[in-house]
Amino acid sequence: MTERIIRYISIFLALLIVLPLHEFAHAFVADKSCDFTPRVSGRYTLNPLAHFDITGLIMFVVAGFGWAKPVPVNPANFKHYKLDSFLVSIAGVAANYLTAFVFLPLFYLSVYVPEFGLFTAVLQNTLLYVVRLSLVFCVFNLIPIYPLDGYRVIDCFIKRRNKFYYNYKTYGIYILYALILLSFIADITGLYYLDVLGIAINYVVNVISIPIGAFWGLIF
Repeated sequence: MTERIIRYISIFLALLIVLPLHEFAHAFVADKSCDFTPRVSGRYTLNPLAHFDITGLIMFVVAGFGWAKPVPVNPANFKHYKLDSFLVSIAGVAANYLTAFVFLPLFYLSVYVPEFGLFTAVLQNTLLYVVRLSLVFCVFNLIPIYPLDGYRVIDCFIKRRNKFYYNYKTYGIYILYALILLSFIADITGLYYLDVLGIAINYVVNVISIPIGAFWGLIF
């Protein structure tokens, strides 16, 4: 029971760091690109309450991946439409990867913190979850399905808007819902091979974490 409590507390604390940094990165780059929509909408902030989506938050705790409320932007305000749209789209995942890079050495250093029972356990687990969830959020948001960042990146370079494009934008989200449902079924039934989304995300996370681990491995 204690381990489960530590896990839930650590995940929640990690999300207080991971999600706001992701969304603020979108808002920051949009603001610097002369679109003040995020600022006017109250999203130009690191306050977690401004960015949390309840369903996405629950998914993070239960399934290990989830989402926050998308930051509203108006590309019509950008100085350079395609370039600024691209930069705003990748800002969140770039921030997540940088967060994982910065927090991994903090986790390594936390093993030298004197033992203070629950505090030490929560501290170490929180730092570890910041690294892990940052990479998971990075990979999850790169899925090319609307309204995730991966779709927005592709959308920056699509010139031809045809029927397939609009159908994919409208119904692609149902593919994501189906994959999430499979993750729930896999967790409930123990048939983990059904968790296609989780398996794919974990694989990519392990791959992109290699450079971070290799770099800090030269020091620690």
